[in-house]
Amino acid sequence: MNWFEKLKSGLKTRIKREVPNGIWVKCKKCNHSNYDMELERNHWICANCRFHLPYNTQQYINLLVDQGTFMEINPEVAPVDPLRFKGYWDKIKDGKRQSSGKESVLTGIGRIGSHPVALGIMDTRYLMGTLGSATGEKICRLIDEAINTQATLIIICKSGGARMQESSYSLMQMARISAKLHQLSDAGLLYISILTDPTYGGVTASFAMLGDIILAEPGSRIGFAGQNVIRQFLGSNAQLPTDFQVAESVIKHGFIDRITERREMATEIAKLIALLADNQPTNPITE
Repeated sequence: MNWFEKLKSGLKTRIKREVPNGIWVKCKKCNHSNYDMELERNHWICANCRFHLPYNTQQYINLLVDQGTFMEINPEVAPVDPLRFKGYWDKIKDGKRQSSGKESVLTGIGRIGSHPVALGIMDTRYLMGTLGSATGEKICRLIDEAINTQATLIIICKSGGARMQESSYSLMQMARISAKLHQLSDAGLLYISILTDPTYGGVTASFAMLGDIILAEPGSRIGFAGQNVIRQFLGSNAQLPTDFQVAESVIKHGFIDRITERREMATEIAKLIALLADNQPTNPITE
């Protein structure tokens, strides 16, 4: 055995241990690396800057709704392709795979703090939470459910806006949902809108801003045209304020009522319902 073989036989092999994917999650605002189990315990709020990282529909249900009370409604409603838009069906398939849902909103009934609610949760994993005709149909049916059961309506908004693949069919949903919300108001029922990151376009221009109470998660981007679109219009050298379209800035201009941390949202909603809905007469007489 030569000197190299002797040396190699005496070496202790170091095993490279690879860190599994998903253990650390980087905050997109401050780049701080968060331990995923700690994030889960902390409702996916960055430990360093308190930025609220994306939350999915099931996580919102677990966070807000009294255990065992949620029941999904109208899960069969699914999009169609009225304009035969090229590539739309492929995007629909991708959205279904990523979100495990048939549309960009999940709707159901349940209780929050023992109060009956009709709850809609938008999902950006499905075509960026865009507003399509089936999205509008599900939200309209949810409003009808709220009216029929005399429940408070809550919609968690998270969307890139109207769905371009459906063109005017998508834009029509803004008017449809707004008209339904007028019926809800005539019935004397409460509507709480919760804006999360991001809330843009046709959703902002319609039902997101029509709540009797409008809450927002900290750091949520809220606006009509997004920052990239605005920069394209103004020019690549355009300088926007650092807090542009962020909830903490938007509230100063009166567009939202309160910024509420995710961990406090269920308690906040229950208090609002007790204060504004439980003592409010339903089905008021209108002229």
